[in-house]
Amino acid sequence: MLAVESGSPGPVSVARSWQRSIGDHVVALAWSPRGDTLAAGSISGHVSIFDGQDGTLRHSLAAHAFGLTALAWRPGALQFATAGQDGKVRLWDADNAHQIVCLEGGDAWVEHLAWRSDGNELASAAGKILRLWRSDGSLLCSHDAHPSTIADIKWVPEKDEVAAACYGGLMCWSSDRTRPVRKFMYKGSLLTTSWSPNSRFVAAGNQDCTIHIWIVESGKDLCMSGYPTKIRELSWHSSSRFLATGGGSSVVVWDFAGKGPAGSRPISLEHHQRFLTQLAYQNSGEILASGCEDGLLALWHPTAKVPLLTSLRLGAPVAQLAWSPDDRTLAVGAADGSVIVLRVF
Repeated sequence: MLAVESGSPGPVSVARSWQRSIGDHVVALAWSPRGDTLAAGSISGHVSIFDGQDGTLRHSLAAHAFGLTALAWRPGALQFATAGQDGKVRLWDADNAHQIVCLEGGDAWVEHLAWRSDGNELASAAGKILRLWRSDGSLLCSHDAHPSTIADIKWVPEKDEVAAACYGGLMCWSSDRTRPVRKFMYKGSLLTTSWSPNSRFVAAGNQDCTIHIWIVESGKDLCMSGYPTKIRELSWHSSSRFLATGGGSSVVVWDFAGKGPAGSRPISLEHHQRFLTQLAYQNSGEILASGCEDGLLALWHPTAKVPLLTSLRLGAPVAQLAWSPDDRTLAVGAADGSVIVLRVF
């Protein structure tokens, strides 16, 4: 059992369930839709499929010869997709570790993958090329009208649109249009994006140490500056009220209640001594997980400045965080290949 601060807003206990090593930097960590299986991908190109309860290794796949870049489970199915530095997207059957189909990503590296929430379409990004695929692997469309390399892709909640971030802003595409459905422009380099669950806001972490936020209905944009470093860490609370951001050693939380964060002071959560590497709110619960360069993991309540968990430190930087679908389990991946699964109750 791990230490929990007595001043926490509610009773929280954390226990280490199991720990394994995949031998190399963990670049992808994802739970199956039922939460009974955990997939961990290494930078070398291998994917390990673990039993979520006890950590038994079910399958080990040599997925991409030149290195793995992304992994994504198909919603509602026992299938997942991987992407790699071989320019390929591969679809896999998780039960028997059989490759279903291999797809051409469109450039030397395929860097990003994202399934639509119903599991019927898969988006992939390689260089300046965004491709949309049916779940059987047949190509729906290809969009290459991006001014620079695509840095991130995310599906718009409850819409048949996928947003691609790059230098110059965010472009939203659908499979039945040859032009962007809409654009959110910004004269800077976007690194990561995150849509609020209610689709009212879209946030971008940027190379210039700012957070850019668009109000989707009006198109109005906000810019939050003053961060010590470029920002790759964004996570929304399930209520869409809170946005947690990295870009330094402090977890900075913006409150979107009422008129939103414009002109307000954010909540600053202080515990990490090194720059943050990962942030992840529970899917529907209240807890935020944060990890940093020195391997320290912390758990937080959205409005409490004292962390719930203070004692867990990995032997290497925290590289990935993934909550199980029921929010009872947190998987943590490290730069040295360690995979730790914690029960939170």
